[in-house]
Amino acid sequence: MTLELKGITKRFGALTANDHIDLEVNAGEIHCLLGENGAGKSTLMNVLYGLYQADEGQILLDGEVQHFSGPGDAMRAGIGMVHQHFMLIPVFTVAENVLLGHEKALGGLSGAKQKVREISDRFGFHIDPDAKIEDLPVGVQQRVEIIKALSQDAKVLVFDEPTAVLTPRETDELMAIMQQLRDEGTAIVFITHKLREVRAIADRITVIRLGKVVGEASREDSSNELASMMVGRAVELTVQKSPPVLTDNIVEIRGLTVLDAIGQKVVNDVSFDVRGGEVLCIAGVQGNGQTELTEAIIGMQPRTTGSIKLNGLELQGKSVREVLDSGVGFVPEDRTVDGLVGDFTIAENLMLDRYRGEPFVRVGSIDRAVRDEFATEKLDAFDIRAQGIDTHVGTLSGGNQQKVVLARELGRPLSLFVASQPTRGLDVGSIEFVHSQVIASRDAGIPVIVVSTELDEVVGLADRIAVMYRGGVVGVVPADTSRDTLGLMMAGEPPAAAPADPTDPSEGAAA
Repeated sequence: MTLELKGITKRFGALTANDHIDLEVNAGEIHCLLGENGAGKSTLMNVLYGLYQADEGQILLDGEVQHFSGPGDAMRAGIGMVHQHFMLIPVFTVAENVLLGHEKALGGLSGAKQKVREISDRFGFHIDPDAKIEDLPVGVQQRVEIIKALSQDAKVLVFDEPTAVLTPRETDELMAIMQQLRDEGTAIVFITHKLREVRAIADRITVIRLGKVVGEASREDSSNELASMMVGRAVELTVQKSPPVLTDNIVEIRGLTVLDAIGQKVVNDVSFDVRGGEVLCIAGVQGNGQTELTEAIIGMQPRTTGSIKLNGLELQGKSVREVLDSGVGFVPEDRTVDGLVGDFTIAENLMLDRYRGEPFVRVGSIDRAVRDEFATEKLDAFDIRAQGIDTHVGTLSGGNQQKVVLARELGRPLSLFVASQPTRGLDVGSIEFVHSQVIASRDAGIPVIVVSTELDEVVGLADRIAVMYRGGVVGVVPADTSRDTLGLMMAGEPPAAAPADPTDPSEGAAA
């Protein structure tokens, strides 16, 4: 089956998310749709899948114009979609999820079970039709999504950022599945912003920037060339840093345990040290306790035990205000919810958590002239692209919003810098800037903790790497540890015995 999109345009008010996009995907090929977050890739595929209606343009299958009023129409026409956020019901079994909405076509639950077995055998999935979704690992849940699509005889299969929640091993397995589907004649659209994956698997590449197709590329093109097409300028993809020079500043975490609201351990007896002048990156698939760990350090988790010492000062049990006042800078993983107030201006957001000891603070009032001078200085220093300091933060791009957070947190003397998913949702150019700021903090002698699910980012930034799995630290390893080893650790397998990392002040201390 050949898929053609002709002149697809989709608007949301004044925003044109897709601007007259043309795309052709042939049977038996993997066509990568490459672009930054927010470029319009997912919107385009949601139009194809019937979730959105195009304002202009046509969808054609084997030359025939299609009209999809919803996903049901798209599925009946042979289009399947594996969403970035799985569309599965956790308390249902695999077969029940596959059956849902297709009871007649599959002949009831017994038919759905048989279909699951057939597809599972065909691709070597080894999935029990009676297994509950909530009991399955993330990588297996994704295979259930693929089974759902194939159970409807999908001839065109869309993968929307499918590796976001996978370990490296699971990513490799997914790539093999996609190649098998291609070889059997399926037309595959692979949406991603990860250059390594594109160059590994693409038969053809279309690059989208700001809602428009800016050209086609080849997997033989370098990552730098692909990145330049994505952002419209040359980009430095390699993190530039010198060897670490350790200082006497140190954060010591011992036996840190965090309980959730129902008393389950989401962080389990974690211990490690970070010295000034180094970056410790915490790797792992999202949902293995990284969020709760960083929130415990900043004082946001009430059910926390253990010790967090910063240069000998115990932070565990202190309020968020007291932790910040001790010199901790914090970039939360969700800048729009925990990092910024969208209805406040840039100047006002730069004041948050900075009302003590600042020159613009007077008893009971704010010296607006001094504050505005301070904000203007940060606007320039952090390259925040806006009309001015009175611009509401909610109107800024994701990259510029993150720069506001960085300007506030790094614009004061720090003893520890903690950044959780600091480049999530950012374009390549903004990622380059964020990385430079992280390394600048490290080179200033500050202990830096970075949490990231992006393995390329972890490897690029880290002086040492701690890997978390199910709330615990599987191990703390040197930055040059192989990706294969890191992938195994992310799946819960401890690293093989090795000599102590010479950059680790605690000789590899780990939970």
